[in-house]
Amino acid sequence: MAISGKAGQVDAASEVLGIKSWTLDYTVDTLDVTDFDDNGVKAYIVGCSGWSGSFEGYKEAAPLGLAGAAVNIALKESQTATQKWTGSAYITGIHVNTSHDGIVTYSYDFQGTGDLTVATA
Repeated sequence: MAISGKAGQVDAASEVLGIKSWTLDYTVDTLDVTDFDDNGVKAYIVGCSGWSGSFEGYKEAAPLGLAGAAVNIALKESQTATQKWTGSAYITGIHVNTSHDGIVTYSYDFQGTGDLTVATA
């Protein structure tokens, strides 16, 4: 089951409810290719890209699997169907926080694997 299409929420292989925020880091490696012809000025080329991030929310259901679980995620920016980042990832961390007022929150770290589909307008 997936989360309904609310802005700022995360779809995952299992239902995740109560998500209040998410972050995504989409990066690319730069590889140093400086040689003697570069006259002491560094030169680079683009290497592999990768992505990772986290999401957090209130506990409204059972936690999403265990660390190491494979999930498909859609990081939604808005109600517009194309405004989401999608891909496959592994859950790399689960963090539980319980406060004195009884509110329980979960946060999850993930590492993307394979292609990341970039959000469109």
